[in-house]
Amino acid sequence: MSPRCFVIGHPIAHSRSPMIHRTWLRQYGLAGSYDAIDVAPTELPAFMARLREGDYAGGNVTLPHKEAVMPFVDEITPAGLAVGAVNTLWHEGGRLIADNTDVTGFLSHLDASVPGWLDRTGMALVLGAGGAAKGICHGLMQRGVRRITIVNRSRQRAEELAAALGGGILIRDWIEAAASVADADLIVNTTALGMHGKPPLDLDLSRLKPGTIVDDIVYVPLETPLLAEARRRGGVPVDGLGMLLHQAVPGFARWFGVTPEVTAELRAPIEADILKA
Repeated sequence: MSPRCFVIGHPIAHSRSPMIHRTWLRQYGLAGSYDAIDVAPTELPAFMARLREGDYAGGNVTLPHKEAVMPFVDEITPAGLAVGAVNTLWHEGGRLIADNTDVTGFLSHLDASVPGWLDRTGMALVLGAGGAAKGICHGLMQRGVRRITIVNRSRQRAEELAAALGGGILIRDWIEAAASVADADLIVNTTALGMHGKPPLDLDLSRLKPGTIVDDIVYVPLETPLLAEARRRGGVPVDGLGMLLHQAVPGFARWFGVTPEVTAELRAPIEADILKA
């Protein structure tokens, strides 16, 4: 049987994951399917039972299930454990495995967008202290970034995140954000602020150093107000769509046996879909 794969969430109609994986299936001439499936929280146990029974080769998980699926699997990768959430599931040796590929997606997109970024990053400023921030801080620490500063409106939540990652992270209050910008070589917005339908991110970039990398994981709109302002002030903007594309690579390789490439041809139709939304 051809591999059947999925992305589950609630709601799920907005997901661009089917566009990504179906494009790769066509590009590489592979048999298989990838569908978006709306699974309400009360339906999650039954769906995971179907996955375990072999109805699917694996799939992706998005909100609100990234933490809820974890008790239903046999093994969680170190990245999934470090972040405390997963987004990719597959079968291996009769076991159900879960991983968090958002970390890989973030780093791979940064590698592709700004080659050599690590050599020029003395201090990384991370905005927010939610699950995305935890994953990104974990990834930066794994790559050897020496100084990480978290700015969040709730200092307690930021301190909890730093403690969960083993410490060594500086916490600053939101009122100190502008001063932190002046010291940063890499700035990452991990919040939903600036996303279509959300309030803008209130961050003063007047002290941004030219050449500072500004990465926004929001990808609707493609260029957030933060990225537009960073570009205007001589920063190096990195959008969130690339992270979405790169995080899809490991799962596709697991399910269909081919490691796909993230190309301009893959990105173009998804950009067009976002722009018309």
